Amino acid sequence: MGRLVVVAMAGFSVLLVGGAADAFQCPKLVAQINAVASNRLDAAAYEARVKAAEAERLHKDGKHAESEKAAKEGLAKLGM
Repeated sequence: MGRLVVVAMAGFSVLLVGGAADAFQCPKLVAQINAVASNRLDAAAYEARVKAAEAERLHKDGKHAESEKAAKEGLAKLGM
């Protein structure tokens, strides 16, 4: 019984740390988009900035998986 509790707590800890790591990825990706797109005036840069704004909004709403997906789409528009 004690071993089961230890294993369950270890698994729960991994999930918490993994979720927190994902939460910090979003702002880095948004910053990367903004840094690259700030010097460009083409349509791809505009669309990437729109995706960055969407990713930032989703991050603030706590939807980190969706935020990361939007940010990666923005990076793809920039060819990254």
